[in-house]
Parts: sequence; structure tokens; C-alpha cells
Amino acid sequence: MTDGAAGRRGPKLEPVVLADEERSTLERWVRRRNSAQALAARSRIVLACAEGGVPPVVGVAKDLGVSPDMVRKWRRRFLSDRLDGLVDEPRPGRPPVIGVEDVEAVVVATLEEIPKDATHWSRASMAQHSGLSKSTVGRIWRKFQLKPHLTETFTLSTDPLFVEKVHDVVGLYFNPPDGAIVLSVDEKSQIQALDRSQPVLPMMPGMPERRTHDYVRNGLTTLFAAFDVATGEVISSLHRRHRAAEFEKFLVKVDKEIPAHLQIHLICDNYGTHKTPAIRAWLERHPRCHMHFTPTGSSWINQVERWFGFLADQQIRRGTHKNVQNLEADIRSWIKEWNENPRPFIWTKTAAEILESLANFCRRISGAGH
Repeated sequence: MTDGAAGRRGPKLEPVVLADEERSTLERWVRRRNSAQALAARSRIVLACAEGGVPPVVGVAKDLGVSPDMVRKWRRRFLSDRLDGLVDEPRPGRPPVIGVEDVEAVVVATLEEIPKDATHWSRASMAQHSGLSKSTVGRIWRKFQLKPHLTETFTLSTDPLFVEKVHDVVGLYFNPPDGAIVLSVDEKSQIQALDRSQPVLPMMPGMPERRTHDYVRNGLTTLFAAFDVATGEVISSLHRRHRAAEFEKFLVKVDKEIPAHLQIHLICDNYGTHKTPAIRAWLERHPRCHMHFTPTGSSWINQVERWFGFLADQQIRRGTHKNVQNLEADIRSWIKEWNENPRPFIWTKTAAEILESLANFCRRISGAGH
């Protein structure tokens, strides 16, 4: 029997034979919804290698979607150290201090239990709970990439037309229609004119700029923007409100500034002002304007959102403005400079890659919280 690579002979593989207790433990690690992914993946490899005599390494790797080297590594480790070999790197000349049961108990408690007096585990509280040292708990967490002190936010779109809208929008990015311009459109509402309660102290050698933590609010404005995905140029308009009436005024401006021979494709989110009867009526009167909507809860797919981020970082966030007029003048000035040297964004992910990434994420979080 060879390694399984076509046309190349390899060393004869030692069969993987599992005791009933070992098979039961491996299957439990695979089935546990909240098992650390690394341990679950290693358990699948060993179980696959134990099926059907001596299955080829390459075949096992292909079936599980991992590399042949990964299969060889954990196959060899299991044959050498059995279940303990899947948990921690063997240390030459030094027997393991803790057993696989202890490691499993820490991993399971971290993933499935909450301490009585806190929202998440610390190394100290897990050490007290498990009877292990804080350094040992830390090593186990690092090994299985567990970080109880960290949390991230996410939103999964519930749009029933999510797939169709992703294909539609990304298709415009990669293959814009001939004789047309594609504009990524949105409004950045409630931009505040903020002034610090005391003067800002300028940066000095060895000392950063310093400003008070409190500020005075001096009014709000809304920026409507249409980002040309091909050139990076921006058509903009500032209004004190962001109703459908202001959005319609902005569409009128866009229609006037785009050459008459071009079709206009507008990528928008699902905000209510973009879908009112007045807006639909305006679009019917201007048939060269075509509205495309991003999936609900997926503003990241709209390129103008990234441009808003540049504006916020470079002009708004650290700016000081005594009134709305001053704020709007600075925004207009910044946009004018941007348009003198516009920079389009390079969209790299296809619709298929986006959907596959989302599918992988859903598989990873499947069963979370149950």
C-alpha cells in the first residue's frame, strides 16, 4: 500500500486501529457542537484513517478538505501517543503533566459554561474551577485559540433575495454595462458640528495633540454622496435633513451632472427614503436611472461606505466646528480636494467567493448558543 499519490511509491503505512473507548472519545469530540475546531478536525482525521483498512493519505485529505501533510502529522501523532497526541505537542524526555481528560474539561468549560460571578472566564477563575495553574490554562487556551476576554459583533442578512442582490451588485462592479456609469449612493446622516469645551493643545515633540473629552454640539448636517466606482469621483450634496424630498433633490443633481448619453446605475441600501412612492415616480420619469439595492444588513457591499470612512477619519472625527456652516464648508473643501485626485477602490471578491465565505462562517457558528 502506498501513500496514495499517483505514480509515486511511498512507505507502507501502519494501519490505524482504534479501541472502542478511543473511537467513542473521538466521535464525542467530533459531535460536540462547541468543541474547539482544531481538536474536532484532528479527531476527524484519525477516524477517517481508521476506516477501510489503510485508506490513502491523499484520499483522506481530499475528503476532509485539508492538506496531506496535516493528515500525515496527526496520523503519526495518534499512532505514537494515541489520544494524548491530539491534544498537545509531545515533549521529549518529559511526560505530560496533565491528561487529555483535564484538557478536555478546560476546553468544554470555556466553551459551554459561564462562571457564577462573571460574564466570561479569566485565567484565574478557570484555574480555580479546574484545579490547574493559571499558566497551564493559558497554554490550553492558546493551543485551541480560545480567547474568552474578546468579543466581536456580526450581522447576518435576513434578506430573502440576498443571493440575487449580491450577484447583481458585484456584477456591476466587475462588469458594468456599456454606455453606463455605476454610482454607489448613500447618505451620511447626523454629522455633528462639534467644538471642544476648551482649546485643542497642538502636538509637540514627545507629546501628542491633546483635547478635552467633552464637547459642545453645534448642529447637524447630512451628506448625500454618489461614488463613481470606475473613477472614484464623487457627486455630493449637503442638506440639513435626510427625507425622501432631500434624496430626490440629490437625484436631480446627479441626473444633471451625468452626460445625457449615459445610463445611470445607482447602488443603494434599503433605507426607507430610497423606496418611497415619490422616488419611484421620479425614477419612472427618468428611465435612464436604474436603482439596485444591496441586501438588507449588508452595507459593507456598498463602496461609498468605505469612502465615508475616509471622510470621517481625515476630516470629521478630529475636526472642531463652531457651527454647521463651518462644518459644511470643511466637508465641501475636502471633497473638492478628493475629486482633484480621485481614487477608485479595487473590488476583488466575486459573488461566488462572497457567498462561499458566508457559507463557511455559518458552518463555523452553526449551533452556537445551543
